[in-house]
Amino acid sequence: MTDFTGGPLLLGVRHHGPGSARAVRAALEAAAPRIVLIEGPPEADAIIPLAADKEMRPPVALLAHVVDEPGRSAFWPLAEFSPEWVAVRWALESGVPARFIDLPATHTLAWGKEELDQEGDPGDAPPADPGRPVEAAVRIDPLAVLAETAGYDDPERWWEDVVEHRSGAGSDPFAPFAVLEEAMGALREAYGVAGHDRDLVREAYMRLQVRAAEREFGDGVAVVCGAWHVPALRRRTAVGADRALLKGLPRAKADLTWVPWTYRRLSRVSGYGAGIDSPGWYGHLFSAPDRPVERWMTKVARLLRDEDRMVSSAHVIEAVRLADTLAAMRGRPLPGLTETTDAVRAVMCEGSDVPLALVRDRLVVGDVMGEVPESAPAVPLQRDLARLQRRLRLKPEAAERELELDLRKETDGERSRLLHRLWLLGVEWGEPTVSRGSTGTFRETWRLRWEPELSVRVAEAGVWGTTVLAAATARAEADAVAAHALAEVTALAERCLLAGLPDALPVVMRVLADRAALEADVGHLAQALPALVRALRYGDVRGTDTHALTDVAAGLAERIFVGLPPGCAALDTEAAEEMRRHVDAVHGAVALLGETAAASAADPRSLGGTAQDARRTPSSTGIRGRWHAVLRVLAGRDTVPGVIRGRAVRLLLDEGELAQDEAARLMGLVLSPGTAPGDAAAWIEGFVGGGSGGGLLLVHDERLLALVDAWLTGVPAEAFTDVLPLLRRTFSAYEAGVRRTLGELVRRGPGARGSTAVTGSGIPGFAPDLDPERADAVLPVLRLLLGLGESDTGDDHAGDDHVGDGNDLVGVAR
Repeated sequence: MTDFTGGPLLLGVRHHGPGSARAVRAALEAAAPRIVLIEGPPEADAIIPLAADKEMRPPVALLAHVVDEPGRSAFWPLAEFSPEWVAVRWALESGVPARFIDLPATHTLAWGKEELDQEGDPGDAPPADPGRPVEAAVRIDPLAVLAETAGYDDPERWWEDVVEHRSGAGSDPFAPFAVLEEAMGALREAYGVAGHDRDLVREAYMRLQVRAAEREFGDGVAVVCGAWHVPALRRRTAVGADRALLKGLPRAKADLTWVPWTYRRLSRVSGYGAGIDSPGWYGHLFSAPDRPVERWMTKVARLLRDEDRMVSSAHVIEAVRLADTLAAMRGRPLPGLTETTDAVRAVMCEGSDVPLALVRDRLVVGDVMGEVPESAPAVPLQRDLARLQRRLRLKPEAAERELELDLRKETDGERSRLLHRLWLLGVEWGEPTVSRGSTGTFRETWRLRWEPELSVRVAEAGVWGTTVLAAATARAEADAVAAHALAEVTALAERCLLAGLPDALPVVMRVLADRAALEADVGHLAQALPALVRALRYGDVRGTDTHALTDVAAGLAERIFVGLPPGCAALDTEAAEEMRRHVDAVHGAVALLGETAAASAADPRSLGGTAQDARRTPSSTGIRGRWHAVLRVLAGRDTVPGVIRGRAVRLLLDEGELAQDEAARLMGLVLSPGTAPGDAAAWIEGFVGGGSGGGLLLVHDERLLALVDAWLTGVPAEAFTDVLPLLRRTFSAYEAGVRRTLGELVRRGPGARGSTAVTGSGIPGFAPDLDPERADAVLPVLRLLLGLGESDTGDDHAGDDHVGDGNDLVGVAR
């Protein structure tokens, strides 16, 4: 047991260091203090006992936020290898009081978010982040100074050698702290506060708390704090001077709680004591009872085997030997992360950095996420979210994963609504992504990853309501009223339907109708229509009543039909390209709107409507017919830019509203010598560019290709350089196979193109009837797709009503 007569036992540490954590436990067990004081916000004293809860599993963090402004927050992260966590756990296990003695969060949060990001201990933080303000970048990193003095060019390597690789089994458990105190004392004499002026205030408060503990408990006070603060806490100052430093500090009412943290978040440079590069490695060093290098190599081998890489026990043995050899050559007491990484790269990864990146992501950093007990303080919204997560079996995880949802299933539908509600509240736990398995509207794919900052977002969202549903509804209504653009309101209506917020829809729809009536810009109307029409499509899948949107969507479409032709006149190149994208978007929206109108007319209940709604729903034929008329106007009006005219012709051709001969005639007119080369190139870009499958159109209709070829070869040399960027942009978007085929057709020349003749079918390149031999060639593939055996087709089963015969398969081939 140590002698406390010389003052409190000051244990200077580096945050998140396994060597420091082991040394702190050894020192506390040897000293047996009567109270343990720990660097941290004193408002958290009331929730220290939760650290003994069996459901509490680090990494965790103390979260402090301003009550009226939850976005202003601060975290104090703790891992199982953090000295502060070890001190808290030792005190709870030993029945000794534990208290936090750093400056209260009520003052820290009041300094402001920008200044808060610069807080932290210079003795345990990494070098200044160049992305931070200039005044933060000139601060001294004491570890870098000590490492340079010792002949190291890497502060992390020096710290590992002198602290982290210590076994903690030395004869004097207090010796490492005495050495660190002496080193930090010399640095404080040379550099003062090293640019960390706030530390003077923090240290004054800590000294006052140490004195108060000494008055209450007498001798036997142990203090666990950053090593940088030890010389200041050892120095005896006047109580009045310390209190004077604390006078007039700003205040903000703060709440504190425990929140889960992650290894991945520990690896980022941010604020208080975070920013370690290898939390997974440090966790391994702290938890490994012996032979840490051998155990680490075994973990790496297991990971690589799970990824189907050939790694044997011989690889593990050789990697351990190589790591030991590298450590000896470099004069290190034990192999560190650098040596083990080099050994893994050389032996297990065969010199490749690709599998090594996996090792770093999964093991060196890791996806470990902590847990906190339900009894931890939380805002009502957080408790409701936790209840929903348990009921829907959506556990927050640090590792990124994809979640496939079938919206026809009740549980998956509720999961989708929860994720959409959180997304609307700014709690982006899940990110919607494109489904790889299906393009239907009944499936959704989400990419999930829980980040600790989302706890702050939940606290911020708590001002909107006490439940996720109530908060999302209130937020949607407020966003609708505050929206500036019509497209924002239509997107919000879509999100309300996705999130299942029927109570918010009346407000959103009222704002939408008002904004739509006042909007005069056809471009803004065109931006708004697609989201509104997509929202109409969710009624039959989600069982949501969307018939109220139908009239608004139809009204928007009619206004677009009227305003688009004059709105497309006299546009410059950039505006013309933007309007072309609007035309594409409206075309897709009209197609969906027409299908929705047809479904509503056939069965009004399919969209949650009534027979009266069906009678007032515009017919699909009328809507699409009006749109086709608009496209014809755009295609034939000379004042419309070429890129829009070309796209209008292409859309009419794809819809079957324009014959191929007519399309070829229009192209021939545009590509005639009387048209400026730039206008002709823009028309071609609109007709066959923009990812519209125009390359395949040219492959299968060589008349159009011949027109383009003849025009291109006739472009004057002085105009070719102006046309070339447009053409390259158009044809570079084609797939490699399409470009190759077009090149072959052009190389053969017009006289050798065998498929240019128009046959009896009326379609270039196609015979008038089915080719039996070519159709039979696909039958084996069809049998595999349909799950039929070799004997399941043919004449033997010609009378089988269930299987069918080969002619049926030929029909499928057609």
